[in-house]
Amino acid sequence: MNLEWITPKEAGEKWGIKVRRVQALCINGQIEGAVQVSRVWLIPKDSPKPPDGRVRNGRKPTISKQEEKNG
Repeated sequence: MNLEWITPKEAGEKWGIKVRRVQALCINGQIEGAVQVSRVWLIPKDSPKPPDGRVRNGRKPTISKQEEKNG
């Protein structure tokens, strides 16, 4: 099994988010297959960006009626 790895910096650039957010996702176990080697996180190159589950304005993000119709 030959996996290719990327760093949190590379994942952040790929997904359009900050490095610290990628590290937080790794710490919380939200990126499947991510492993920590010493102090560095390694993320499988083909990992998809996890959904953003953070809360804004005291409410969880909701799906609009248009998004529900489109599936």
